[in-house]
Amino acid sequence: MTPGLQINRTDGVVEVLFDRPERHNAFTRAMYEGIASLCAELREDRSVKALVLRGAGGRAFAAGNEISDFVDADAVAYETWIRELLRSLFELPQVTIAAIDGVCVGGGLAVATHCDLRIATPHSRFGYPIARTLGNALSAPIVYRCAAVFGESITREMLLASRLVDAQRAHAVGAVMCVVEDLDAEVATLLDGIGRASGVTLRTTKSQLVQRSQALEVAPADDDDVLREVYTGTDFSEGVRAFLAKEKPHFTG
Repeated sequence: MTPGLQINRTDGVVEVLFDRPERHNAFTRAMYEGIASLCAELREDRSVKALVLRGAGGRAFAAGNEISDFVDADAVAYETWIRELLRSLFELPQVTIAAIDGVCVGGGLAVATHCDLRIATPHSRFGYPIARTLGNALSAPIVYRCAAVFGESITREMLLASRLVDAQRAHAVGAVMCVVEDLDAEVATLLDGIGRASGVTLRTTKSQLVQRSQALEVAPADDDDVLREVYTGTDFSEGVRAFLAKEKPHFTG
């Protein structure tokens, strides 16, 4: 059992609950490892038609990554590892559903945008406010994926203006399938339909969509060098220090 993750299996469905409500379900390295292991298992499991991801507590789907994990890590290697995990999630043959109730930012938004379908409650919000919080940067494929889901204009707003997007606006641009008060009922209805669908059709359609998206997901050759410059710079160091001290950062870059 992975701390911070609850994995429940029923007939044809696997549901993952991000269970760190006291930290807004921020992802730890162990949680990412648990998701990676599950993806490796599901890749070969045709008995499962759907994977549902959701957060505990009603306040957040997931609010980024656990910043303390960055302190002693090679941040660029960590980002590369997460990027590979997200690709494995994106390429699963199952239908993947992000059931979002609350804040969905940073790493949480990266996970949600790599799912097939997103449903949300009215108070949910989406974004990448990293320019105001940590002073780090996203790998290029994660930016591309956000633009593919939300559109380039909103992606620029999220990253350059550090603004969060509400559920209604996300639905208006097609990033969210529907906005509902009763998330459990909508998930159940969605899963019922998927359960009745042809597994062959679902897997084939997923394969076609993944192939179409390959060009969007390719990072430029110098992406790691760019990220390394950011993560070894003074702004990121100040962002981590301020976050852990619960202070506002003073960026100089």
